[in-house]
Amino acid sequence: MRGFGKYAIWVYSGIALVFLMIPIVYTIVFSFNDSRRTNIIWRGFTFDNWLNVCDAQDVCQAFGNSILIAVSATFIATVLGTMIAIALVRYRFRFRNTTTLLIFLPLTTPEVVLGAGLAAQFLQAGVPKGLGTVIIAHALFCISFVIVTVRARVAGLDPALEEAGRDLYGSPQQVFWRVTFPLLLPGIIAAALLSFALSFDDFIITNFNRGAEVTFPSFIYTAAARGIPAEANVIASAVFLLAILLVIIAQVGAAIRRRQRANA
Repeated sequence: MRGFGKYAIWVYSGIALVFLMIPIVYTIVFSFNDSRRTNIIWRGFTFDNWLNVCDAQDVCQAFGNSILIAVSATFIATVLGTMIAIALVRYRFRFRNTTTLLIFLPLTTPEVVLGAGLAAQFLQAGVPKGLGTVIIAHALFCISFVIVTVRARVAGLDPALEEAGRDLYGSPQQVFWRVTFPLLLPGIIAAALLSFALSFDDFIITNFNRGAEVTFPSFIYTAAARGIPAEANVIASAVFLLAILLVIIAQVGAAIRRRQRANA
């Protein structure tokens, strides 16, 4: 029984991995499909989709809109979220616990509720829907994730490091930029990457607030009824491969730094 359990874990893990990878493999394979009107049936292998990715109507525009929204929302959420996280950890003020509770609410609120509520607010305020409203909605949605991530990093800082900077006659600005900020930077980067991924991938909140604008997830949703164009599969495959490449580079860089510290 002990040997059977060992092999059962391997078999179960393999099945789970295959199940998770099937949609990704399907997307990559059908990015090379010689499709015509639909991209549902395999018709042959071709590189034309990768060489002429913008031939499909609106696919590159939708991808560009998603990048613009994700970058803008990530910048806003990261800057504001970092400042709020530092304030919540370092300062004591009235309604601090209430503020913390309100920050966690967007994390537990269904996206359909948040998206519909924001759409109603924009409508009541007379704000026309477009890329601007989507950026605001995504920033409000992502800021809670930034605060939670950065707050954990701030809480883990050793106050003695900042005290040492002040003992060396550093001004508050110098201590922050030369001591505190470098120590917070890994958490800030992690929060920014999480915000970018959440914003780029979001459909529900976007669909409520985008108006006539088209993002990449909304383009995929609309095109799925007649078969997602192969060019859309190309962009999705490129994003996935780029993410894998960044992870590999980060892991290799971390391994090199560990080896250098060990040999020092």
